[in-house]
Amino acid sequence: MKQVLEVLKDSTIASRDGKDDRSRFWGLYKRVAEEHDDEFLERYNSDMDIVLVFSGLFSAVSTTFIVAMESSLSPDPNDTTHALLAQLVQIGLGNFTAVGSAPATPASNWSPPIANIRIQSIAYASLSFSLLAAFGAVLGKQWLGYYKSQRYGRGSQEERAKRRQEKFDGIVTWYFDAVVQSFPVLLQISLLLFGIALSANMWSQQHTIAWVIIATTVFGFMFYSLTVMAALVSPACPFQTPISTILRIMRIDRVLRPMVKLVSQNVRKSITFVHGELRFLYVHRL
Repeated sequence: MKQVLEVLKDSTIASRDGKDDRSRFWGLYKRVAEEHDDEFLERYNSDMDIVLVFSGLFSAVSTTFIVAMESSLSPDPNDTTHALLAQLVQIGLGNFTAVGSAPATPASNWSPPIANIRIQSIAYASLSFSLLAAFGAVLGKQWLGYYKSQRYGRGSQEERAKRRQEKFDGIVTWYFDAVVQSFPVLLQISLLLFGIALSANMWSQQHTIAWVIIATTVFGFMFYSLTVMAALVSPACPFQTPISTILRIMRIDRVLRPMVKLVSQNVRKSITFVHGELRFLYVHRL
């Protein structure tokens, strides 16, 4: 509220004729608040729309991948058919002892490999995170709609403005920004888990293709990590992401900045040392 007073103190947006200071202040407050709220609502509504669209498409792809791997968790029906045919042959040959000692079907002793269970678990976790992101985006749009429709209520201009300020203070107090921006982070975690599951599944089938998927996943993870670190170190960095905002709220940037500064100084010293050594060798060689 103090910042609003400082901004509006010397403002000439509204006419001063025929209005006392109190009504003029609340009129100016409403204009500034509406400008801020319009930008706030438009930004977060567009973010939630992106999360909904991407999570819907990604969930369809992830579900297709899970269905394709589903057969690895159940016994092959062809093995059961072969076992039954073998028992019929033994019965035809009169070898009833072999028939009685063998299990009726291989499925009775079959269990899925541990590696397949782990891969499926990661794939299902990826799908779950994607659905959670979509669910969170729906909730986010509902919260934004409630704030937009209920921020003023009814009453005099002063009462409406105070009610709006109370609701906006609630947004700050309850870390609304961090909660809403965590939904894209869930989608990014889902994408990482999908890359891990896809790499592990392909590794059991074809190593060359698996290396391509692993290299792509690692490159994407490293690139994203570097952009997050750059955004934490420099607030003016254009590579701002939801996770960098959340980490900044958690004060992680205060720990990271001295570390990055120390590393950059050591790298600079190493480059200077190597450059000096190379120059020394070059001069003495001539």
